[in-house]
Amino acid sequence: MAPSTSEHVDELFDVRNAYFTGNFQTCINEAQKLKLSDPSMSLERDVFTYRAYLALRKYRVVLDEITSGSPDLVQPIKMLANFLANPAARDDMVADLDAKMSGNVDVSNYVLLLVAGTIYLHVGQPESALRVLHPSDNLECCALKVQALLSMHRADLARKELKNMVEKDEDATLTQLAQAWTNLALGGEKIQEAYYIYQDMIDKLGSTALLLNGQATSFIAQGKYAEAESALQDALEKDPNNPETLVNLIVLAHHTGKQPEVGNRYLSTLKEMDASHPFVAALNQKEADFDRMCKQYAISA
Repeated sequence: MAPSTSEHVDELFDVRNAYFTGNFQTCINEAQKLKLSDPSMSLERDVFTYRAYLALRKYRVVLDEITSGSPDLVQPIKMLANFLANPAARDDMVADLDAKMSGNVDVSNYVLLLVAGTIYLHVGQPESALRVLHPSDNLECCALKVQALLSMHRADLARKELKNMVEKDEDATLTQLAQAWTNLALGGEKIQEAYYIYQDMIDKLGSTALLLNGQATSFIAQGKYAEAESALQDALEKDPNNPETLVNLIVLAHHTGKQPEVGNRYLSTLKEMDASHPFVAALNQKEADFDRMCKQYAISA
């Protein structure tokens, strides 16, 4: 029986999946050669394209192309580009975002909610992220809620949000990724289930640094350090500029008792690449706290 002409075809399927699995250059390439039969989808295509450029740290492309005359849906992406490109100004930008999100917000603009949630998570404010994401049932917003809850060590609440995602679209790549994140947080036998999810995605969509890092995390959690190192080296070859790969290599070096200079080398590379990365910021804070405690308990001469 021939398919109905009214049957919906997701023309952005490849673009969307490339973005969600961390294959950002492919996302851009697929978007550029796409000939959409539905012009209304061109805006969503642009949203993924600009976000892929940000993921590749090509902030200038976004800052130059999104102007005051650009559609409302893509405007928030310029705000995220400014935030990522100007670490020194982030405190002021978060204050501006607080004011913006406390006013009249168009909650139908899911990109605005995603950008706000992303910024809040980046600066370690998951509660604020949840507040701005709460009004939306967009699948990406739900996935970001799962991330926020997991960052607060509330895997129980993350499972409830995941249940909503499963009910919306169980087979969606985002839902599968959220399932893997939640499984890793739950631990135990769920860790192996997370591994299978990542492996299934690699088999279907190809390996990326993002998926290989997910696998490596599952290996580390199971004490399979040789397998984790292999996955992370593959991830490093796929994308030598992926900060999460460096973070996982630092953690792995600690677990395997490697010489301090090994982990320090990865840390130096991470600091050079992204001095404001949350891992670096947390480490700097712990070092400052340690120095303060040492001074507090030092024996006076």
